[in-house]
Amino acid sequence: MSPLSPIIEVALPVPLNKTFYYMVPDTLVKRTQLGARVLVPFGGRKLIGYVISFATSSAINKLREVIDALDDTPLWTSSEMELFRWISEYYRHPLGEVLKTALPSGANPRQNKKNDGVIDNSGLTRREFVYVPGNKEIQPRPLGTKAAEILRVIRLEGEVSATTLRKRFASCSTQLKRLTELGLAEKLERELFRDPFRNETVESDSPKELTSHQQAALDILSARLNERKYMAHLLHGVTGSGKTEVYLRIIHQALEIGLNALVLVPEISLTPQLTQRFRARFGSSVAILHSALSEGERYDEWRRIRRGLARIVIGARSAIFAPLEKIGVIVVDEEHDPSFKQTDGLRYNGRDLALVRGRMDNALVILGSATPLISSRYAVEQGKLHMISLPDRVHGSPMPSVELVAMQGIKSTISPRLRQALEETLSADGQAIIFLNRRGFSTFLLCDECGAPLVCPNCSVTLTYHRSRSQSICHYCDYTIPAPSLCPSCDCVELKELGAGTERVEHELVELFPKARILRMDGDTTSGRGSHVRLLERMTKGTADILVGTQMITKGHDFPGVTLVGVINGESGLHIPDFRSSERTFQLLSQVFGRAGRGAAPGRVILQVLNPDHYAIQCAIAHDYNGFYQQETAFRNEAGYPPFAHLALLGFSGTSEQAVGRQAVLGSEKLARLKREMGLRVELLGPAPAPIYRLRGRFRRRILLKALSRVTLRALLTAWLEQRKMIANVRETIDVDPVDMS
Repeated sequence: MSPLSPIIEVALPVPLNKTFYYMVPDTLVKRTQLGARVLVPFGGRKLIGYVISFATSSAINKLREVIDALDDTPLWTSSEMELFRWISEYYRHPLGEVLKTALPSGANPRQNKKNDGVIDNSGLTRREFVYVPGNKEIQPRPLGTKAAEILRVIRLEGEVSATTLRKRFASCSTQLKRLTELGLAEKLERELFRDPFRNETVESDSPKELTSHQQAALDILSARLNERKYMAHLLHGVTGSGKTEVYLRIIHQALEIGLNALVLVPEISLTPQLTQRFRARFGSSVAILHSALSEGERYDEWRRIRRGLARIVIGARSAIFAPLEKIGVIVVDEEHDPSFKQTDGLRYNGRDLALVRGRMDNALVILGSATPLISSRYAVEQGKLHMISLPDRVHGSPMPSVELVAMQGIKSTISPRLRQALEETLSADGQAIIFLNRRGFSTFLLCDECGAPLVCPNCSVTLTYHRSRSQSICHYCDYTIPAPSLCPSCDCVELKELGAGTERVEHELVELFPKARILRMDGDTTSGRGSHVRLLERMTKGTADILVGTQMITKGHDFPGVTLVGVINGESGLHIPDFRSSERTFQLLSQVFGRAGRGAAPGRVILQVLNPDHYAIQCAIAHDYNGFYQQETAFRNEAGYPPFAHLALLGFSGTSEQAVGRQAVLGSEKLARLKREMGLRVELLGPAPAPIYRLRGRFRRRILLKALSRVTLRALLTAWLEQRKMIANVRETIDVDPVDMS
């Protein structure tokens, strides 16, 4: 649709909470589309902006002109724009930056920094030649054997790419030319979509027999789906209870009535089993969206979805922006996982936006987890979510037994009891998982002479020693120094290795069990594309005996052969300065416990801790979610934290410690004055140094805002944004509903 007026409203990807108006020259009026991109002047630069409305007038008398229109068709629908506006308003983030985030990187044309010109990204689009049957059915004369066979294949397949024909028949250009000249075949150019699954083969799958609890859950969801209106459910199922089969069944029903489905997972690159199950059931109807894809693959998947060629989208948090229409079902698997929250730029939460998008699209929303968020369970009590329970495992196997090992006085990383359990498991041809949520060989190096630790010069953290790489590394900014090295304080050459990481555990296991096939899965071993898939496949196929890993091994993996799980330093998460530390410890332990005993043989867990009395640990041992929920909500209510309050975190950072401190104090004073003037009940905590005070060379302070009402919190943030004055070189961030308090 072309503009009714030559004036357009444009959202620009700049850190300003406002939009801008431009005049469309006559030469571009027909090409300018609502929901498309334009190149416009901005200050002394040229920027790519997004047309969000056609204006009949403007308060500005003299408007600058649009330089160029970049799209022939709109990039999003009006309903998608409604979602983007909501996101911009709720998270207090510029609409132009929201729109840029919503598009895959391949869809955003690049700009030449020298002259600000636009570089078209159409080079990302691939095309190929295909052959289809011609308009002549009868051969005018006899064909050679090879040409006749090629024609038979083309008629049988209906459409065959030139690449496929060359692979099958080697050199065949002469035969193809002859067939086209005779009208028996026709040569066409087709757009080629990159296939992220091109190197994977999946056998088709059929629905599994449901347990009584699964069937009851499906019956409830089916009835709600047929109502064709928004309804949100919490599917609380213990580990191994068959939540995925319920997802598959209800999505199949949605497809049957002409609706589509969106499935969000915490980290899709770590959950290949789920993706494979969806592809086995639904084939090419599945598209995936996540950061591990190449730019071209993401661009092609986005275009497939936009054109309606994919009906099921599976992806990490950014998939909430997928251009999928007619959504009937939205699934958020492992809804408790903190990785649904974006921690920089636009700080949105994919789990929360699934509920918002579901409401806007009148879709059925399913939040699935064995360890739901405290806020989700509380929402059930408030009537905002509907609870569906799967209390038993699919095959009737019991939850694993948990044996506690108090580590006081035990200096070895692997306790004698865990070593004995590993020996028993290996003797019985079982598999084991050893979990430690810290990578590297040693947590840090400490000077034996002066006691100073080896610290990062850019961050307020110690360096982690990696023996295999002979380096000490900062896991926040990637600062690296060779190891061993001298003490920076006294030049002593004696540095002691303290603490343990997954690399050390692997090293000790190799020494204890030299014949065992041991794998390690952490950030160091899964950096290459497809590396995590290869590691998981070895566990699934039984060609590995022990898997050592960080929290990435807890992400819903199903290994029927695993009968033993060992947990090292199980209470480490309790020491994090975050009001959610108990909740995350309970969730992490419960999830890793759930990897054991999912097959025919019963499972057991050896849990090594120093502080066994904490309620998060005791409830995890007893598989008692309800008990944990009661104790945790009592603490939250008393302390005034979510779900009994709403939070926003204002962050200030910069390379000048003095400037950051001054800006934080000014911000705090301004907020205090505004809340008094507006009569708002908002608690202000800070300004205070962030737990990691210096990160990547930037000093960090923040102010925490707490309020009983979201409306109150938003009113104060809006007023503050309108009146703030920033000190040069100090960066400010707003995080609504923060998840990471560090």
